[in-house]
Amino acid sequence: MDTAIDASEHTTALAAGFQDPVHNAQECFRAIMNAMARPGTEQLIREDGLVPPAPLTPTVAAIVLTLLDYDTPVWLDRPLMTSDAVKSFLRFHTGAPIVKEPVEAAFAIVADPAHLVPLASFNQGSAEYPDRSTTVVLSSQEFGKHAPVTLEGPGIKDRAALSTGPLPPVFWDQVSANSRLFPRGVDLIFSGKGRISALPRSTRILPSEV
Repeated sequence: MDTAIDASEHTTALAAGFQDPVHNAQECFRAIMNAMARPGTEQLIREDGLVPPAPLTPTVAAIVLTLLDYDTPVWLDRPLMTSDAVKSFLRFHTGAPIVKEPVEAAFAIVADPAHLVPLASFNQGSAEYPDRSTTVVLSSQEFGKHAPVTLEGPGIKDRAALSTGPLPPVFWDQVSANSRLFPRGVDLIFSGKGRISALPRSTRILPSEV
């Protein structure tokens, strides 16, 4: 009896998910879809009191609670993968299986985007099933504080600009190569504090701006 009591005293409480799972997820899903439909624009994400275990941010937590389920394998970068609290949070709230290799993932969550593995490491989809590619969610982005790139493609009238970071030095070269794979290729979601922006695989980076 005493042993059980002592053990419970040292158990860390699991961080809560959405306060209103249905409506919160619906609202977040609309923001994500708007970001994908209008590449480069910023969309607001309501975090509604989410306090996930670090280094998982509240905004990324809202995204994963919305998009992940038991049928969506997820890959975590090293800072997230080494956190038992993060893995427990994801397993409990989403049921998503955590995979070891980027190519196995439907979603990839990146807490340290400056050291992101090459985009080519992720599932690019196939000619028959391009929608089976990985969606990469980049955390800790600062919008408007980095050299912008110029975007064009579906959902963009003429051209649009996107300024975000931190990112690896060769990141935009990789995005350009990714867009040339269309309809294959990964999709990208950039996550800041309560805001997101997205680049679907159909978006092109103008060569003069890379």
